[in-house]
Amino acid sequence: MSENAPREIVSRRARPAKAPLSQGAIVTTGLELLSQYGLSGLSLRKVATALDTGPASLYVYVSNLDELHSLILERALGDVVGPQEGVARETGDWRGRLKSVLRSYLNVLTERPGLAQLAMNTVAAGPHALRLTESLLEPLVEGGVDPRVAAWAVDLLLLQVTGTAAGQSASHTWNGPLSPLARAYVNAPARDFPLIHTLHVDLSSGGLARFDWALDVLIDGIAHSRPAGRIPGTSSTPGVGETSSTKAEARAAGAVSGVRAGPGGRRSPRP
Repeated sequence: MSENAPREIVSRRARPAKAPLSQGAIVTTGLELLSQYGLSGLSLRKVATALDTGPASLYVYVSNLDELHSLILERALGDVVGPQEGVARETGDWRGRLKSVLRSYLNVLTERPGLAQLAMNTVAAGPHALRLTESLLEPLVEGGVDPRVAAWAVDLLLLQVTGTAAGQSASHTWNGPLSPLARAYVNAPARDFPLIHTLHVDLSSGGLARFDWALDVLIDGIAHSRPAGRIPGTSSTPGVGETSSTKAEARAAGAVSGVRAGPGGRRSPRP
C-alpha cells in the first residue's frame, strides 16, 4: 500500500452493539461461569469482564456477590422436576413422588461444577425455591405426615441432598476409590481402628443406592415422627389461641431454638 494512500477509518458505530445489561443477563453469565470454572471461577469482576462492562455497573442490579449467588441458585432450581411430572399422583405412592423431587434436586446440583458448594452456603428465596418446598410438602402431607412435622422435615431432606451433592462434587466420585477419605479408611491400622479396618469397603460403597437408602431412612423416621412439644399456651394452628404474651413467648422460643435452612444449605434465622 502506498504511503500516500488514505487510511481506512473504522467507526466505533460499526462494532456490534452490546446486549443491554440486566439482572437476567448477569445471572445467566454467572451461571455460565460457574458451570465452566466452578465456584472459584465466579466473581463480580469476572462476570463484568464477560459482559464487557465494569464491576461497578453490576451493582445497579445486584447488591453484592451473595445476592448473585442467591439469584444463580434460584435460577438453577427452576430445573428441578416437581412430583406432578415424576411419579403420577394417581398411584398413591407419596414416597416415590417425594424421592423423585429429591433425586431431581440432586441432579440439578451435581450437573454444574460448583453449584452444590454454592448451595451449601446460599439460600434461594424466589418462586423456584418456593415451588421446591411446596413440592416436598405436598407428598408428605398427602402421606399422612403431621403438617408441623412435614414443615420441619423439609429442612432435613434438603440438607441431606445438598450435603450429598457437595460431597460428590468435591471428590468427583461417590466416596469411591479416588476419595482421600476412602484411602484413609483402607490405610487405617487395624490395631487402632478395628471397625474401620473391617468395614472400610462398606464405608466407601453404595453410590446412588446409598443415597436412596439414606432417603428411605429419613422418610421412614419422618413418617413415624410426632410433632415436637408445643409452646405452652399456643395452638398447633398459627394464630389460634395465642394471646399477646404467648406470641411473645413463641418469638423468644424461636430465637433460642436455632435456625432453619431454605433451598440450598445455608441456615437462616427462623421467621
